[in-house]
Amino acid sequence: MLRYSGLFIFSIFILACTNSNNIAPQDTVNSGTIHIAAEESFKPFLEEQIKVFKSSNPKANFIVSYKSEIECLKDFTSDSTRMIFITRGLDKREETSLKNHLGFTPTFGILAYNAIAILVHKDSKDSLFTLQDLRERLIGSNPQTVVMDGNNLTGVVRFLKDSLVKQQTFGKNVVSTEGSAAVIEYIKTHPQAIGFVAMNWIGDTYDPKQVQDRKLVKTAMLECTLCAEKGLFAKPSQATISRGEYSLSLPIYYHLKENAPGLGSGLLNFMSLERGQLIFKRSFLVPAKMSFQKRNSMLN
Repeated sequence: MLRYSGLFIFSIFILACTNSNNIAPQDTVNSGTIHIAAEESFKPFLEEQIKVFKSSNPKANFIVSYKSEIECLKDFTSDSTRMIFITRGLDKREETSLKNHLGFTPTFGILAYNAIAILVHKDSKDSLFTLQDLRERLIGSNPQTVVMDGNNLTGVVRFLKDSLVKQQTFGKNVVSTEGSAAVIEYIKTHPQAIGFVAMNWIGDTYDPKQVQDRKLVKTAMLECTLCAEKGLFAKPSQATISRGEYSLSLPIYYHLKENAPGLGSGLLNFMSLERGQLIFKRSFLVPAKMSFQKRNSMLN
């Protein structure tokens, strides 16, 4: 697996072959065609966001490429890709480099919060993990097979490497698959393995495919490092992410390069307001722009 590096990303921006100071869109906030790059693990909810947006704006067209986080950032330096969705923001050097390259500073921010689910076979008796347990498996000191979407080098992989593995490398017991769906299929047929996927691939109890998947795999519980009471464990959910009880949560960032309102701004506004934020909530993610609370009422 490749190691992410802020310096490497910075060099990509510096060496980008294009140099346009005019990114003023030829489209409007509700019509036209733009290119988007997004992490593969974001595909379920991003397709739903675009589907609903297009239902109200039929003249809008989005050409979406799902790929690794590092490839999304590479695409962002080209004129053709207007918007990307990944799990991190830009550091100061990247912001400065992009500003010099484009002539203005792109905008970025958090739309919602996701989590990394730990998958085990439905018959597995090992369903409680500490962060140290996971680290030992990832570096190979515990030889249990670990599977993740390593071929796409998603933010999930980067987050696990940065937060748990740190300066060490993944062990030989870490297996790469082609996509998040392949991780789930692997766990179905390998009872002794554990897997890592974004929660939105397994946490939607209304999605027929995910309901079927959960008959053969289950999400393990992780120690709560922020709980006042020690020894508590939590599963990934909207509630545990919101309260900081689940330790492997990560943000969903948008990055947009428009110096005038265009179709990217239209999609961003949609995803930031009620309808778009409700889609995140319906996808069992945690909306970052709006808070939806259930209120009890009484009828006389």
